[in-house]
Amino acid sequence: MRILGVDYGEKRIGLAISDPLAIIAQGLKVVSAEDFFKDEKIEEFKSLIKEFKISKIVVGFPINMDGGTGKKAKETMVFVEQLKKCISVPLVLWDERLSTVAAENVLINADLSRKRRKKVIDKVAAAVILQGYLDSPK
Repeated sequence: MRILGVDYGEKRIGLAISDPLAIIAQGLKVVSAEDFFKDEKIEEFKSLIKEFKISKIVVGFPINMDGGTGKKAKETMVFVEQLKKCISVPLVLWDERLSTVAAENVLINADLSRKRRKKVIDKVAAAVILQGYLDSPK
């Protein structure tokens, strides 16, 4: 069974997936956050869960650097609560502090242009979030 990583954003949602042994994370795709819970998009998401036999979903939770929660964390919680109503797969919130910065550094080091980075940053951030979860003691 695989684990799905989610980097939620107001405009885009990055998705990453683990290998079957849940050791390595890799970016999967970026989907539009607009109308995500409309029938067609949520059905596509459910199909993805079924296709890859997802056993758990790890959602990046944007905690402030001081450990508090702010507007982005509240928006993420609304997304998670809506997602829970649509799927039966367990969801885990995971501290995503600096995941986008780490993803950006990976892409800069890979010498990707700004335009190309913008297209993939969300799925790379999702992979960073998921890899952090996979590497943690459980």
